[in-house]
Amino acid sequence: MTFVYILQSLVNHRYYIGSTNNIERRLNEHNNGSSGYTRLTKPFKLVFKQKYETLKEARSIEFKLKKLKSKKIIEKIIADQKINLSRAVR
Repeated sequence: MTFVYILQSLVNHRYYIGSTNNIERRLNEHNNGSSGYTRLTKPFKLVFKQKYETLKEARSIEFKLKKLKSKKIIEKIIADQKINLSRAVR
């Protein structure tokens, strides 16, 4: 299984969206500074994850969410604990 996940920085409270086939490993990479993009804003907490059948599908959803660039949509996803892109793009 693969996942789309959302992390929240405990430093600046901003969100990071990603996809992976191993959530625990990826969270550890973000928190130990292995990920360049998030190195300066660690530590992170996992605030959302949603399972997908393939990494290709998860990466597609990740890309669409990042393209929206909407904190409001991200917070709605976290509150609902579900990604619903058909409602997000209206």
